[in-house]
Amino acid sequence: MPKTSDTPIDLKEACVRAAHEFIAEQGVEQLSLREVARRLGVSHQAPYKHYPSRDHLLAEVIRRCYRDFALYLDARGQHDDPWEDLAALGRRYQAFAASHPVEYRLMFNTPWPQAGEDSGLAAEATHAFDVLRAVLRRIHGADKSQRPQVDLDALFIWSNMHGMASIAQSSVMSHLGLAPGVGRRVPDHLREMIGHAMAQSIALREAPQAQAVSDKGRSRKA
Repeated sequence: MPKTSDTPIDLKEACVRAAHEFIAEQGVEQLSLREVARRLGVSHQAPYKHYPSRDHLLAEVIRRCYRDFALYLDARGQHDDPWEDLAALGRRYQAFAASHPVEYRLMFNTPWPQAGEDSGLAAEATHAFDVLRAVLRRIHGADKSQRPQVDLDALFIWSNMHGMASIAQSSVMSHLGLAPGVGRRVPDHLREMIGHAMAQSIALREAPQAQAVSDKGRSRKA
């Protein structure tokens, strides 16, 4: 039933809340401004005062998901050791995906509406990604030459975390015949393996440099 009230509402904000509620209940595919208006008990034309189209409203909903995601990641606390900070960031990522499934699907499993280009959606998504890049810069160094490696590792980490989060949100996990307790161990195991992979990658990249320094030292002694 439409919601009616004698109290004036902030229609712009109310549209976002109503759209979010509708998506949680019925999915993003059926979202429309007409349905939002019906839920708010306003005329069908009223939402158009703030959102020219359904895609403009959807872009705002997704933008706020990314904003809240970044704030959630930022709230992990301070860690002097960048590797501990990376592990804490991973735990926050996994916790957000598990506790905010609707928002997570909107961010990563919903095609961005074209209106997102003008809504600040890309800026909020980049901010969330920058939280991870900032930690990796503490590991690799902030020099401009390290930017490609930071970006590569950030995408490696994010894709692995996203893959596991998406699998966990599906029903397939319960049908794989996994050994007892494996499902509970997956989040910690994933973070551990990401840490091992990164450490190994760093060691392999640094080995030739260390060998070159060693060879140079031996040649001087000779």
